[in-house]
Amino acid sequence: MKLSCVLRAWVLYVSPAVLLAAQTFPAASSESLKCEGPLSTDQSSCHTDEEEDDVIHSGDADFQIKGYKFSKPFHLIVSYDWLILQSPATAIFEGDPLVLHCRAWQERPLTQVIFYREGSALGPPGPKREFSIDAVQMSDSGLYHCSGIFRSPGPGARETASPVAITVQELFPAPVLKASSSNELQEGGSVTLSCQTKLSLQRSASRLLFSFYKDGQSLSIDDISSELQISKASEEHSGSYWCEAATEDRQVWKQSSQLEIRVQALQKPTASETPPTEPPGPPPPPPSPAEHLGFSSSDPHFHHQMSLLLKQIQDVKVLLGHLVMELRDLTVYLKPGIAKAADK
Repeated sequence: MKLSCVLRAWVLYVSPAVLLAAQTFPAASSESLKCEGPLSTDQSSCHTDEEEDDVIHSGDADFQIKGYKFSKPFHLIVSYDWLILQSPATAIFEGDPLVLHCRAWQERPLTQVIFYREGSALGPPGPKREFSIDAVQMSDSGLYHCSGIFRSPGPGARETASPVAITVQELFPAPVLKASSSNELQEGGSVTLSCQTKLSLQRSASRLLFSFYKDGQSLSIDDISSELQISKASEEHSGSYWCEAATEDRQVWKQSSQLEIRVQALQKPTASETPPTEPPGPPPPPPSPAEHLGFSSSDPHFHHQMSLLLKQIQDVKVLLGHLVMELRDLTVYLKPGIAKAADK
């Protein structure tokens, strides 16, 4: 069941400096104020600010009186300006729609309406009295105002509304990707990656979805879990990881910085479990002739004598070679003579 209280009042030329305002209405206009909530008692009624006995919680937050729960106070400004810019009374967060109304005195018709932000026009003049942004960002914060020309009867000149400050609050900070252990893992180990961020307390009832990426490839998309488990890590798990947090309608999404994960391969032992042997070196030099003969070459004099003897043997071999060649040539010359002697 819903509790609905409607307050309808006509206000005529009240001073504009009334209360600390969140909502502004032009003078001589009719407005309806509604309060809705679950009915928890048998009898319900609307109350004024004077009925503050037995207040349990008061101020800008919700409060209770004698078992009744009341909403936050709604502050109202009444202005007698020709034009006012009406903005939302509640806090504005990233991703919220923003609608601004350019309201005229006694709701008189306007033409050539222009909306401004920080003094710059947001579009050409036109008949529309509303300016809207589907999903605001923090960069949309600033001073807004509107201007327009009244149709007859009216002042005839362009009128400008007083500026209104619009502040877009951060819904949640950019996430931070953290590892449950060191970024350097041994092969076969495990690690949990956590995408850490937090919604604003005023929007804590909202829900975020999380996505994880590695080297440009998606690992999980729009999951309610803010953690990613890597078990039995291998060298293929090495790379650059990052995460993304987004609202369910994806009007607001933010990405973390990259986190490097390195997995070191284990050194596999040989089947015999023995340490690797050193590669063989160059072969030893051949033994000297003296060692072939069974003599030691430790005596330098003996080594010198053997070298001379070997050189002489080599010289004799050369001389013998020449002698053999000369004998062969002589045999060739002698054979014809021997043949002639045999004929005689």
